[in-house]
Amino acid sequence: MLEVLLNPAAWLAALVIFLLRVGDMALDTVRVLFVVRGKKKLAWVLGFFQSLIFVIAITSVLTDILANPLKILGYAAGFATGNVIGMFIEERLAIGHVHISIISPSRGHAVADAIRASGFAVTVVPAQGKSGMVSLLLVNVLRKDVDKIETIVLESDPEAFVTAEDVRPIRRGFWRA
Repeated sequence: MLEVLLNPAAWLAALVIFLLRVGDMALDTVRVLFVVRGKKKLAWVLGFFQSLIFVIAITSVLTDILANPLKILGYAAGFATGNVIGMFIEERLAIGHVHISIISPSRGHAVADAIRASGFAVTVVPAQGKSGMVSLLLVNVLRKDVDKIETIVLESDPEAFVTAEDVRPIRRGFWRA
């Protein structure tokens, strides 16, 4: 085992497997998110390259596995790292739509006006909260615009309660271009 740890070629093989697995899992993570969002063509392309890289990586690990256990460590570390990198990539791409629900105890119309002034559509619904009447604001935006809405709400009503969930629009409505 000591000779493996001192062998630069063994470390290089583990590094290559690590990098292959990072690429494989990053593509896989992004691919799954495209599948959920109904992006069939992109999911197909990513799935093709992801499976190609996977076959190369797993073949490399299984070749002389007993002679170089560092390959297993490279594989496992690449798997874990690839998941995180895939999440970072997906966050940067910000593809999809988000439904934001805002509950404002007293400033609902001011929040709605600020949201509309920024070019977004909002629906205001009177609602009953724990301590009385509140305004329920419903906003649907592109994922890349979620931070803008969050900032507008925070500036307009720091007491507002805000939740968000991914959605797939099925009929037309107002979407800021």
